[in-house]
Amino acid sequence: MKETCGNYLENQPQRHYGVTAPISLAPPREIDYIHTQKLIEAMKPFGVFEDEEELGRRIVVLSKLNSLVKEWIVEVAEKKNLPSSVSSRCGGKIFTFGSYRLGVHTKGADIDALCVAPRHVERSDFFQLFFEKLKLKDGIRNLRAVEDAYVPVIKFEFDGIEIDLVFARLAVPILSDNLDLRDNSHLGSLDIRCIRSLNGCRVTDEILHLVPDKENFRLTLRAIKLWAKRRGIYSNMLGFLGGVSWAMLVARTCQLYPNALASTLVHKFFLVFSRWEWPNPVLLKEPEESNLNLPAWDPRVNPSDRYHLMPIITPAYPQQNSTYNVSTSTRAVMVEEFKYGLVVTDEILQGKSDWSKLLEPSNFFQKYKHYIVLTASSSTEEHHLEWVGLVESKIRVLVGNMERNECIAIAQVNPQSFPGSKEKFKESDFVSVWFLGIIFKKAENAESVCVDLTYDIQSFTDTVYRQANNISLLKEGMKIEAAHVRKKQLHNYLPADVLQKRKKSMPDISQNIGGPVLRSTSADDGCLGRYRDVGVGTQSRALPPFSSVAKPSSSSSKEAERNAVFQSTNIYTNREKPPNVLQPLMSSQEPDSTVADNMAAPSPSTYSISKAVETDVAPTTAHNHQQHLDGVASASVKNISVNKRGHAPALQDGFKRLKDVGTRSLGDTTLVPTSGTLRSQRLSSKELPDSSSPIPASGVRVVKNSIRLTLNR
Repeated sequence: MKETCGNYLENQPQRHYGVTAPISLAPPREIDYIHTQKLIEAMKPFGVFEDEEELGRRIVVLSKLNSLVKEWIVEVAEKKNLPSSVSSRCGGKIFTFGSYRLGVHTKGADIDALCVAPRHVERSDFFQLFFEKLKLKDGIRNLRAVEDAYVPVIKFEFDGIEIDLVFARLAVPILSDNLDLRDNSHLGSLDIRCIRSLNGCRVTDEILHLVPDKENFRLTLRAIKLWAKRRGIYSNMLGFLGGVSWAMLVARTCQLYPNALASTLVHKFFLVFSRWEWPNPVLLKEPEESNLNLPAWDPRVNPSDRYHLMPIITPAYPQQNSTYNVSTSTRAVMVEEFKYGLVVTDEILQGKSDWSKLLEPSNFFQKYKHYIVLTASSSTEEHHLEWVGLVESKIRVLVGNMERNECIAIAQVNPQSFPGSKEKFKESDFVSVWFLGIIFKKAENAESVCVDLTYDIQSFTDTVYRQANNISLLKEGMKIEAAHVRKKQLHNYLPADVLQKRKKSMPDISQNIGGPVLRSTSADDGCLGRYRDVGVGTQSRALPPFSSVAKPSSSSSKEAERNAVFQSTNIYTNREKPPNVLQPLMSSQEPDSTVADNMAAPSPSTYSISKAVETDVAPTTAHNHQQHLDGVASASVKNISVNKRGHAPALQDGFKRLKDVGTRSLGDTTLVPTSGTLRSQRLSSKELPDSSSPIPASGVRVVKNSIRLTLNR
């Protein structure tokens, strides 16, 4: 039967998916079915598959919620004296999006839902009247509204299932039961909050519409999401990728290999994105034009879009970059994980290993020699939930501060937080702890270089306290503390089972052995993202156009397939540039000849701005590839100089030793000014101790000590 199906697929014309032709239309082989079944078995212990009973509970809860919404919308119509002929049929509906809509939710996962109402229902009705209706409903627990969020939401548990419910009001008097949210006409006359609320459903539906086989897509996405969580790179908030970004990368892989099974798609995923030439964007379809003039991702129009490091563009209008939080450090970490994933899946498909190796957790607490321990504490559980949410949402600010320090090469945060130990934090009842791994850049020609982290951490804590104060969240007992520790001191903060050494299962980026290097771009680099991967492929100096995508080679050979991926780009020759748009700033130097020729060329022919990788990956094992990858992050960023802030003499190449120096007085250090806030009202970090200093007991938030290290040759 499988063989017959394969022959059928080979002989049938297929629908074209994506912005390029597929790399391979090869049907699955017998061994692919075996590998896929083994992949399923490897994922089962992690609870990624929901049983029929729990799935049935979700369907029942959503049905109850849908009925509740319809009932409430009729009540609002009657309250506003609408005719009974209108109120009885005005409609209203619950839509789902996110992992549940994609069909990849796990056991116990929440449901992202959208309440769509007709025009007589205001947003204030949703957050007041419907909120009160939910309060009175049996089975509703932990009800809370977050009205001032970027996408306003009501959160609650309904019969034990967590639901995040957003709201959108359409400019129509009656909503039909067969409402299609993918229709752009629904966006007319809507406020930006409604457009953001609709965006989740519209993007999810577009993704499902743009993949050739939904079941293969879902199984592959389950595997990739599980892998990303195990490797500590699943968190949009902390600068990695969130669920929708992982879904779009998997969807693009499915478009390139439309007939492949999940086991093959997982391998091809790592092949494609270990070779992708960032910051060229990932697109699932050609960008849509619209006369609605909504703000959309477009580097031709928006200069800030040219600086995004890892753009993955949503397929629904208005197109957005789902990865704007990605930083140089998080991108370097993810790219190395892609490369290591390719090595492991190569071994699996060759029968040298099994899928459990791919799903091994990262050795985050063995990777680095130096860590920043960030703690958030509060006096009550209710306050702590709010405080932790705010602090966690701002940690990427701290990572950005660290990256701009000229002494730091990599700053990686572990997405998992840990409860504080009772022995270490005796005065606080509720404590959460995060860990940031730090790699210091190497230097020479300096006997002793001082690395001062005080400003980096102080500006972060000021940002958090200022935000908490502005939204009236700050309560007595809420504190942030930061300390520098070495790897050997982590046992003071973490239990032994977390710290126990496992065999090396991810690239150790703390050694300087070799690998791609991130370099700062020059002025004639088209004002694009600040950094490029050198050694992964030749980069163009032209501004990547909006439709920059991977264009596979027509060759069918193995080598061509591996080198095809990445990347050819079409200049916008068939699209008119929007009127009154400023041209990107160019260097005062003579433009690169190829760029100049392209700019002057009147013909509509396309121009490749980057060429494929010139050599194939040599056969290797995870062990020797591991040695090659060791230390790539430190090498990857050792030449970064743009926007680096110096605390010490310029650093060049090699620290022989790091020595902690006891905390020193800041003296007349000036704090970051707080706009619109009196000095007496400003709430800054209480203290920034090194691990050698006791955690201060005073509740007064005054900077007393600094975190300073001396780097000796």
